[in-house]
Order: sequence, then C-alpha cells, then structure tokens
Amino acid sequence: MKPTVLLFDVDGTLVTTCGAGRRAVERAFELRFGNKEVLSFSFAGMTDKAIVRNALRAMGREFPSGLELEQEIAATLDFYLGVLEAEVAQNENIRVHRGMLEAMAMADDRKATVTMGLGTGNVRQGAKIKLDKVGLFDRFAFGGFGDDSIDRPAILLAGARRGADLLGLPFEKCRVVVIGDTPKDVSAAKEIGAESIAVATGMHDLADLTHCRPTFAFEDLSDPRAELALFGPQ
Repeated sequence: MKPTVLLFDVDGTLVTTCGAGRRAVERAFELRFGNKEVLSFSFAGMTDKAIVRNALRAMGREFPSGLELEQEIAATLDFYLGVLEAEVAQNENIRVHRGMLEAMAMADDRKATVTMGLGTGNVRQGAKIKLDKVGLFDRFAFGGFGDDSIDRPAILLAGARRGADLLGLPFEKCRVVVIGDTPKDVSAAKEIGAESIAVATGMHDLADLTHCRPTFAFEDLSDPRAELALFGPQ
C-alpha cells in the first residue's frame, strides 16, 4: 500500500454542527458591526477568512492596503471564536456522521503507512472548538487550516505536506486523499493532485457531488466500498 495522507474536512463531513458555525458568524457580525444581513450567501466549502472577507466587502468597508484588510479579518475571527465557543457549549445536537469513527479506527490500525489529519477552512481554534465537543480533535495529529490561507487548495497542500513529514517522506511520494462534502473540496483536491472522496452528509446530495467527478462518492463512509477508497488495495 502506498503511504497515504488522509485529510478530513470538518463541517458537513466529520460532523454536523446544526448551524452553530453560521449562527456564530452572524452573531459576531451583529455584535461587532451591527450588521448580519451581509452574510446571506452560502458558506458551503468556504474558508473562514473568505467568509469574513466577503462579508466585509458586502458592508462596503474600505481598506487602503491588503495588510489592513488582513488585520481586520484576523480581529473579526478572534471575536468570532469567542462567540463560537459559547454557541457550541450550549449546542447538544452536534454529532459525528456515519462511518467516520470506523474510518478513523481503520486509519489508526495502519499507522505505519497512513497518517490522518484535517483539511478544513476553519481556523485551527474553530476546528478545535467544534471537534472537542464530540471528542475528536485530538485524534488528528496535524492539519491544514484556515489560518494557513484564504484559499482551500493552499490549505490542503499545507496539510498534505505536514502529513507527509509525519510519514518521513516527501509530499510527492505520498498518496493524498481529501474527504469532503462539497464541490469545493473536490475541486481543491484536484488542484493539488490529490484523490477525493465526496460524502453526501452535508448540503449536497450524491448526484451533485458525482457531477463534480470526485475519485469516489458515497452517501457516507459506512459504505462497504469506503475502505478501499480510503486505503487502496491491500
């Protein structure tokens, strides 16, 4: 089996947060700027930084330099994390999607040749807040996060390189598999030369995901074919 780096998306893939993330962003904009209506667009597959940037632009905020925009995005995300922590703490409906725990256990059984991380548009602390609720964050030794970039392909590439480092190999010597629930996950995987497993556990159904031509597509990872998709021929 070729050494494999698995990169799991968070929202809609590993877990459902029942809208906790969106509510937290909207509440943060309401408290910080008095305006949450600028967040009427879909967040599916977007990075945290992109969500905040687009909302700031929709408000008509002007920034004379890219550095000032970056600083405002960072400050807004810091504020959002406090709101998210409170939102998640009171949310008892966050749950792990079918097949994910079993897939993670299979990866743990192959630690010599498989490493398991996150590939998510969430900033690292946001991913931690969400996954700690279901006891999963510490199961992942590394990740590519929204802190790394505003663009999903760059996030996945950062995660893939960290996973390869843990295997003691160059990135080019590893098989990289991105597990996600949106067309953006699939397209970002293609952009870095990775395989993709699309799961219809989020906002997109199996037909929508299959149309994007992922390497594999399943309703969820409880599908008996998922083991081969994740780890390749034994």
